[in-house]
Amino acid sequence: MSFRELDDLVLHLKGLVLVRKLRERNGAEAGELAMYGAEIERVHESLARYGLPHP
Repeated sequence: MSFRELDDLVLHLKGLVLVRKLRERNGAEAGELAMYGAEIERVHESLARYGLPHP
């Protein structure tokens, strides 16, 4: 994986976390928040494959 791809993955993760927090604050349903949570976990797993720790 190139540095650019890794950087894109980290940026994607940050965006997901921010959007989930925003949606939670605005009263999103549990199913929507779970969808974001699942995608965040998938990205964490991708980062872990490259030796980056889970925050």
